[in-house]
Amino acid sequence: MSIDYNERIPNNVNLSDNRRLQRALESWQPRYIDWWRELGPDGYQEAEVYLRTAISVESGGWAHFDHVTMPDYRWGIFLAPPEKNRRIAFGDHRNDEAWQEVPGEYRSTLRRLIVTQGDTEPASVEQQRLLGKTCPSLYDLRNLFQVNVEEGRHLWAMVYLLDAYFGRDGRAEAEEMLERHSGDPDKPRILGAFNEKTPDWLSFFMFTYFTDRDGKYQLASLAESAFDPLSRSCRFMLTEEAHHMFVGETGVGRVVKRACEIMREHGLDDPERVRDYGGIDLLTIQRYINFHYSVSADLFGSEQSTNAATFYTTGLKGRFQETKIDDDHCLADASYSVPTWDDGKRHHMNAPALTVLNERLRDDYRQDCQRGLDRWNKIIAEHEIDITLILPDTAFHRAIGIFAGAHFSPVGEPVDKATWQARQNEWLPSEVDHAYVGSLMHPVNEPNQMAGWLVPPSRGINGMPVEYEYVRFA
Repeated sequence: MSIDYNERIPNNVNLSDNRRLQRALESWQPRYIDWWRELGPDGYQEAEVYLRTAISVESGGWAHFDHVTMPDYRWGIFLAPPEKNRRIAFGDHRNDEAWQEVPGEYRSTLRRLIVTQGDTEPASVEQQRLLGKTCPSLYDLRNLFQVNVEEGRHLWAMVYLLDAYFGRDGRAEAEEMLERHSGDPDKPRILGAFNEKTPDWLSFFMFTYFTDRDGKYQLASLAESAFDPLSRSCRFMLTEEAHHMFVGETGVGRVVKRACEIMREHGLDDPERVRDYGGIDLLTIQRYINFHYSVSADLFGSEQSTNAATFYTTGLKGRFQETKIDDDHCLADASYSVPTWDDGKRHHMNAPALTVLNERLRDDYRQDCQRGLDRWNKIIAEHEIDITLILPDTAFHRAIGIFAGAHFSPVGEPVDKATWQARQNEWLPSEVDHAYVGSLMHPVNEPNQMAGWLVPPSRGINGMPVEYEYVRFA
């Protein structure tokens, strides 16, 4: 399914055949560009960036690379190829034909799902808008901007669905997604993690590893939707999302490796002394992991949720890789083990599987996150350093669900409020940590240079060398 780049809004949905929809999207487009210029990457609107642009939605050869200024990036509307005779895979409508239009009885619920997903996309661009000023290399700067423009395109994907299938209500929701802003006290973004600051590049790498990985699981669940246009939109978004998680995993890995190199070069036993030589020590990296993992875990919602059960039974949102799960895909009599916290005691119980779909998805997410930590720990082991990075316990630092308001150590031990207050700077990034990491954030804008707190990547982009001029300044 090739993309028509002769259109004002590139697309593969035959937009020119729907004049009403085309006018609505063309009316929204200048507002989007105004938002991008005001709240997108600060100070780099005229820079020429070596960006990947979708030219097809087929599995091979779908992207074109070239230098382009970001406001001229060809954002558009791209759906994955249709699946012939697609059937609904789960819920009360299992085996029915997938929907090409929105059933009236699910209209408001489906719109809420699309808006919540869509709201995260511009939010992350806003969170990251100042990072370009402290980039560790042109390679990293380009990756930041690639993430940004693709988040912008993912917003376009959700706006298309709202305009095409939800009429006046959808158009109003599309406008509001440009009116809410990350961290705004009056009009914040819908989900809490997208109102947090991303003040430095270690935070950015953690965000793209942990929070964008939550996005992977949410998109994969929506890709199972009975509403076929949503499914096809999310399937193509997942193709682009993979790069965001790659940026996070390799970015943290490069910081870990540099910390290990410093410890070995200088014969250090105390990991905190890495700071004496301009690196980010492994204990600080662990505290950043604790924060970003716990905040991202909250994005899955409460352990037990009637909303999640409704989304599933109605066919709006499935499980991760739904069709690969060996069960009846209705879950009427199934159960699933979930944690509980009652009267200061913690244990597990079996609950109806339909009501704990959030927790199952969070479990899938945790297993996926652990794979990256295993690779980071392999780097540490190769340097013969006796430190192991861990994912914090699922109860640690939670603001949503049964553990919200309770205090636990990173290994899951209950602690009282006084202990939490006394030790939280051991477990979460402190003001001192943020100040130190911030002190390292100086821009490196020469093609053959790299900041000293991380190692160069193992290879460049699209076959280009690491030292390539990935960003050209006006």
